[in-house]
Amino acid sequence: MSDEFRLLMLGAMYENGGNTTHRLLDGHPQLHVYPFESQLGTRLVEDQLGSVFPLKYRWPTFDLAATPEQDYRAIVDEEGKVRARTPHVSKFRGYPFDLDDDDRMARYAEIVRASGRSRGGNVMAFFESTFAAWKDCRRSGRESVYVGYSPILVVDADKVLDDLPQAHFLHVVRNPWSAYADTKKRPVPLSLDGYMLGWTLNQHYALLHAERYPERMHVLRTEDIMADPERTLGDLCERIGLERSPTLAQPSWNGGGLDQVYPWGTIRTPTPEANLATALELSPEERADVREHAWQYLEVFGYDAFLDQLEERWPRAVSS
Repeated sequence: MSDEFRLLMLGAMYENGGNTTHRLLDGHPQLHVYPFESQLGTRLVEDQLGSVFPLKYRWPTFDLAATPEQDYRAIVDEEGKVRARTPHVSKFRGYPFDLDDDDRMARYAEIVRASGRSRGGNVMAFFESTFAAWKDCRRSGRESVYVGYSPILVVDADKVLDDLPQAHFLHVVRNPWSAYADTKKRPVPLSLDGYMLGWTLNQHYALLHAERYPERMHVLRTEDIMADPERTLGDLCERIGLERSPTLAQPSWNGGGLDQVYPWGTIRTPTPEANLATALELSPEERADVREHAWQYLEVFGYDAFLDQLEERWPRAVSS
């Protein structure tokens, strides 16, 4: 069954536009879009990247001797489970979400027992049980592809595509200056060195997997999505066998329009102007340091002249 399961999995380094893209896809009539970050990782994930990225954002590893119920509990899914079980402490508490997590687990276990345990099968059951248990989910009746989003998951894109042969992976990249400026707004931000290590690793794996899976691995720039989301994401939809939709022009949650992509992400206003202005929040020294870290990827993604746009628009601000 997991061989037939259709999934579009999104990944992006922090503050690179993953949440924005996820919310823009939300209203598409052919997509079951997971309502929050689909944090599929488990504590059993263990490799060299474990010291760089949180386990909750990784592709899961399951105990060989576990039951389906134990598998379900092992999946971190922090945002979804907190909203379902303790909504008063969730940052999404202001958004209606009628889902009983015990009901979802029962449906998950039923699906897994019918299909058999496997990593791909467990992920399939996670998405299918969510939409089976989500009572106030708005539906078109035409949904055929599930959509998930987990930051930095591009490092595991090969596992996603190998485990689910009908899956596609979309990696979203944003210029590193605006991205780092936004991550500095977090209560406990990463250092510039730490952030750029993650940013460069994400781009390395994105380009590597694009070479290995050219038909199913897709890379889009946040700048292009912001400039024309309906066209840019419409092109992507056509490549994976879906129709274009005018809903791609506006971010939404459960089909309801959002004025800001908040509290889903740090990028509140996804416009080209705001994106440029965000880079200006860095000092000249920080901008130079970011360039040094990202140099080998700037030309590849078309960011080698990004700072020139700032110079043309705000010459005094760039030099101060």
